Formats: sequence, structure tokens, C-alpha cells
Amino acid sequence: MMNWLKAMNKNQIPLNGTIKTISINGKQICIINCEDKLLASQSTCPHAGGHFSGGWCKNGKLICPVHRYEYDLETGRGAAGQGDYINIYPTELRDDGLYVGFEESWWSKFWG
Repeated sequence: MMNWLKAMNKNQIPLNGTIKTISINGKQICIINCEDKLLASQSTCPHAGGHFSGGWCKNGKLICPVHRYEYDLETGRGAAGQGDYINIYPTELRDDGLYVGFEESWWSKFWG
């Protein structure tokens, strides 16, 4: 089950080609506006811990500013040979702002 949380108001959405870091549901995530598509990912690179807010997007990939590692913004998969991935969260633009979806854990249903 998906738990949708409001991430920001419409006027806070990053401009095309930019990345904004926010904290939501106890997690720091990046909101990415890549080619006018709004996406959400974890905030740090799994390779060396570089912060994606200093990176950029190109051809549907999120680029880490530290070592230029690339991650597919649809699947989270690293480029060939990297052997890693990032978490990508679903987004939904509603009348009152941008929402990010988080999978509700099986355990939270019992011990919420």
C-alpha cells in the first residue's frame, strides 16, 4: 500500500533542470525537475555519499557531482559497470501541491 505525503506547494516546485532537497517522513529526498517531469530520489549517491542536490539531470539520468556516476531516473539503476542503484519514489502533482509516495511496510500495519 502506498502512503502519499505532501512534499511541497506548487510554488515551491523546482524549475526545469534543477534539484531541491527536502525532508519528508523522516527522510531527506531530492525533488528533481528533469525535462519538466517531476521525480523524487534518495538524496545521496550510494557510491561516495555525494549529495545529489549539487548534481544535475541529463537524458533521463541523475548525475552525481562527485564522480559523475549516473542513475536512471525511472528505475534507479546505475550505469553499466557501477553495480548500484538509488531509490526512486513515485510523485503525483495535485491541485494543492506535489506528493511523494512511500511504500507502507508490512510491519507498520500491525505495529503502526
